[in-house]
Amino acid sequence: MGTRSSSPGAATWRWAAAAAAAVFGVATIVSGGRVLFGVGSAREAAGHYLPPVVAFNFAAGFGYLAAAAGLALRRRWSVGLAVAIAGATVLVFAALGVHVATGGAFEQRTVVAMAVRSAFWIAFAVAGARLLRPRSGSQA
Repeated sequence: MGTRSSSPGAATWRWAAAAAAAVFGVATIVSGGRVLFGVGSAREAAGHYLPPVVAFNFAAGFGYLAAAAGLALRRRWSVGLAVAIAGATVLVFAALGVHVATGGAFEQRTVVAMAVRSAFWIAFAVAGARLLRPRSGSQA
């Protein structure tokens, strides 16, 4: 494993990114779970939510936690997982766009949330790749 970037600055950014992804993951699991499983008045408060979008986000939340742990532990697979999460999120966002374009009911906050999720996971994947790349001239 010794070829990973381990400068103090890189470690700080790595831990910050991992913490952000973990918090995002927990929040996603909690909020999605409340809507999916009808906790309290969460379903009513969600308005015109799309069950497949909520189910995807709920399930993806567990991937968020795995990617966060992987980055914190300097595992290269966390970058591949982040790319997969980003790609899947963009595809679900596109499906939401088709739903909206064809006149389906939706909540504006869902559109904003999917844009934020897409941007976050694209940025996480790029940052993870940079933070975990081998240092030039390092000894293995």
